[in-house]
Amino acid sequence: MADQSTSLAMGRARRQLLLDGAGIGLALLLAGRVRAEEPNPPVFGTARSQFIIVRPRKPLAPLRLQDLNGKAMVLAPKPGHVTLVNLWATWCAACKTDLPMLAKLDHMQLPRLDVWAVCTDQRDFRTIRRYAQEVAMPRLSFADPDASATDPANPDASTFVLTAMPITYLIGTGGLIEGYITGAPEWLSAPGQALLRYYLDQPA
Repeated sequence: MADQSTSLAMGRARRQLLLDGAGIGLALLLAGRVRAEEPNPPVFGTARSQFIIVRPRKPLAPLRLQDLNGKAMVLAPKPGHVTLVNLWATWCAACKTDLPMLAKLDHMQLPRLDVWAVCTDQRDFRTIRRYAQEVAMPRLSFADPDASATDPANPDASTFVLTAMPITYLIGTGGLIEGYITGAPEWLSAPGQALLRYYLDQPA
């Protein structure tokens, strides 16, 4: 009788394990299906870097900047627009390649695409203006003497993190920071245009 009871108990335990395993398998299958159905942006990058998605998304707060003449300005992304915020510096060699590429993209005047170039230098405006005269720049170019966009002393609270220089953050149509790419990517290439179209097609 004891052997029969033990056998029945073991049988019930095996059935429960099978049921539990089936439940876990179904949960993993459904989770994988959800992940598979989540849209992903097209791959865009260079040999050294690629577009990195930022999660969780954070809204871009208005930036208190100055134009290259020293006039104070407050910038905020336009609803329904995609905004590229490029962070550069006068000491950055790769910026001399990146900024002209962004200037070409900017002068294409794609509908609902805005390009901001923000100098992170703490230098005087004369140095920044001289640099801007020597290198092709996007139409909307600014300085950030008060570290409104980046705060080296408190990177955790900073709007943008400078993982490298230059770095370009993409702000989606809903005003959220979607991702970034470092270096001097080819925004006019087919993959670059595909990435922009992907975000431009997203609802605000």
